[in-house]
Amino acid sequence: MADVVTYREAVAEGIAREMRRDDTVVCLGEDIAEAGGVFKTTVGLLDEFGPERIWNTPISEQAIVGAAMGAAMTGIRPVAEIMFSDFLACCWDYLANEIPKVRYMTGGQVTVPLVVRTANGGGLGFGAQHSQAVENWAFAVPGLKIAAPSTPADVVGLMAAAIRSDDPVVVFEHKGLFASKGDPAPADHVVELGRAATVRDGTDVTIVALASTVPTALAAAERLAADDISCEVIDLRCLVPLDVATVLASLERTSRLVVVEENPYQGGWGGTLVSIVADEGFDLLDAPIKRIAAACVPLPFADALEDQVIPNADAVADTVRTLAAY
Repeated sequence: MADVVTYREAVAEGIAREMRRDDTVVCLGEDIAEAGGVFKTTVGLLDEFGPERIWNTPISEQAIVGAAMGAAMTGIRPVAEIMFSDFLACCWDYLANEIPKVRYMTGGQVTVPLVVRTANGGGLGFGAQHSQAVENWAFAVPGLKIAAPSTPADVVGLMAAAIRSDDPVVVFEHKGLFASKGDPAPADHVVELGRAATVRDGTDVTIVALASTVPTALAAAERLAADDISCEVIDLRCLVPLDVATVLASLERTSRLVVVEENPYQGGWGGTLVSIVADEGFDLLDAPIKRIAAACVPLPFADALEDQVIPNADAVADTVRTLAAY
């Protein structure tokens, strides 16, 4: 096994492991077969599993997700790729009104065990229609589970849990992390949906992050350590189920909370998290809660402008310093 793997390699590996394990798993999406996906996240799958299980589709998000829904209702476990998460808007009726409601409206007689995986987020200068972090869209829909890994190993582990789930799961793979490297996943690696990870221990301030903001938070924590400010960094890994218990346990040690998200501040998932903390953990706090989120503007194309919109380590470090001194 390689010493390190890239995040994009881990996507293909995670899918392949589940396809080897369960012959009801199939993949469908635009250019996922011979081309290996526009982000090269499905390289090798066609060679190993053939066109019976790796399906190229027309350029129609409605067709992709609609076909996946129908297949899932018959006992297949589809993994459907929507090339850019922004394009979830094109199949939103299926994702918001149909897929999450079937199990509930049939009293459990029909399940829809499908995964919609998609490339999410900014930082690569792709412009306003190809750079959005939209996990907050799905977060507003009851009945969807939501995973957003930050490391190659978590990509594999969360993909396994998502594909095995009898509920629909949206897996947000961050475009800005595809080239990042990390430890390969061990054999039979499964990360339970809804279980956050404490990726750095600390005593002064808790920083909660997701996907691309995890390395941002870790970079800030490293800088702050030089100022004798000890940060505990939590990688949520999932938004649904949401592991508030791990956050509250951390606040018992630190009493200060900063949430770092790439969603726009207006309507971001961090607003829900801090609301729950205020309801259930107010007595644990010794300072106000701070949220760091993207600005409420369309994502700029220019790198210099995009950098001003998306949270960075400097902004996190500055906020933590203010909070630590409160």
